[in-house]
Amino acid sequence: MGKPTGFLEYARHERTYAPVEQRLRHYREFTLPLSDEELSRQGARCMDCGIPFCHQGCPVNNIIPDWNDLVYRGDWQRASEVLHSTNNFPEFTGRICPAPCEAACTLNIDDNPVTIKSIECAIVDKAWENGWLLPQPPTHPTGKTVAVVGSGPAGLACAQQLARAGHAVTVFEKSDRIGGLLRYGIPDFKLEKHLIDRRLQQLVAEGVRFETGVHVGVTLPAQQLLKDFDAVVLAGGSEHPRDLPIPGRALRGVHFAMEFLPQQNRRVAGDDVPATQSILATGKQVVVIGGGDTGSDCIGTSNRQGAASVTQLEILLKPPEKEDKALTWPDWPHKLRTSSSHQEGCERMWSLTTKEIVGENGQARAIKCAKVEWTRDSGGAWKMTEVPGSGFELQADLVLLAMGFVHPVHAGMLEELGVTLDGRGNVQGATDGANAYNTSLDKVFAAGDMRRGQSLIVWAIREGRQCARAVDEYLMGSSDLPR
Repeated sequence: MGKPTGFLEYARHERTYAPVEQRLRHYREFTLPLSDEELSRQGARCMDCGIPFCHQGCPVNNIIPDWNDLVYRGDWQRASEVLHSTNNFPEFTGRICPAPCEAACTLNIDDNPVTIKSIECAIVDKAWENGWLLPQPPTHPTGKTVAVVGSGPAGLACAQQLARAGHAVTVFEKSDRIGGLLRYGIPDFKLEKHLIDRRLQQLVAEGVRFETGVHVGVTLPAQQLLKDFDAVVLAGGSEHPRDLPIPGRALRGVHFAMEFLPQQNRRVAGDDVPATQSILATGKQVVVIGGGDTGSDCIGTSNRQGAASVTQLEILLKPPEKEDKALTWPDWPHKLRTSSSHQEGCERMWSLTTKEIVGENGQARAIKCAKVEWTRDSGGAWKMTEVPGSGFELQADLVLLAMGFVHPVHAGMLEELGVTLDGRGNVQGATDGANAYNTSLDKVFAAGDMRRGQSLIVWAIREGRQCARAVDEYLMGSSDLPR
């Protein structure tokens, strides 16, 4: 795999970014790709480690050493074929996946993993540039029909796999454009939307039908899908946000992140956002509550809108700068992660709880916070206690709640169907066995965040692909689709 001595001869080189002062002026991607020569050297670093732990780290089971070796040898077209054999949308994962494969890389033992994510992105970009990614319409239609509800990565992966197997697939999306959170959750500076549109053209050429502006369970009865289709896949994501029920929550200027982020995506797309509904950070003291990726996206968007200041609050302890490799490798480590948005300007604060949002004439003006301490009880469980006398105020004209999502929206489709939910409020369904991805209803399946809870794009694609195989087996008795 690669050059046997490559990891000794070549240092790790990663993609770089355009300067902060330049990228804050626009919403386009700002990652600077590596040259083909440098990518070949990076592919050469992939060592013959015996057990490729990167496979364990990658939920879509990418055959990483193989395409690293092919890039090293300059066989980009074959590398694309190997990459696409396990991943429907590597142009998405090559941009927004956090790369658990790199955390699992053997060379990460000394903090120098192979630049797997950069190589992946370069392979698919070159494949598009050279016209290698042609539609793969089925040669033998089955006559079976499948409805897929939700057009995020899980729904799209499932739809593409089923269409290639010969089924007539219709994807229903409640928004005006296809893509789910890829379209209206991920900022354009991380994922430009023409990348989605290009892939959608491929799906349409393969026979997938798209119905936008159709909110199943609201504008279209869910029961109608059961009458009209041979199978139904629920892939609507986990969209019920975690709220912050404290005094002042109802003040103007307090919004969920997913009220704020989609508006900017629409502006970039050329849509008008009515002034009465517009949420802008321009000239404001912005406080983002929540330390994850969604919070990071709020920071990058706020800085591009011209916020006066941006502060991010996290209730948990500040993670360690470096993980304990002996304890965590090859698993995903808990450590401090600084995104490109953090680097653009943000004060980060940990171990804080928000007590109240203070307003003036109905508008948020400040938040009251207090420090917390985390200790373990006798059973080893973490316990949070507020530090007496530690309260203080932060100025805040715009408060963005980015504390994650608790489960899919129950009202509408799920309540109408009456599918069984698990203990966390997700649609219940196993991932293996004879009833993989089945819900409690016959011919109704579930995949992605709607089934497993809030997760990564790679898990969504994996579940979409595996669900497609389960649906194909249900309809035809057997399946040649890969898991």
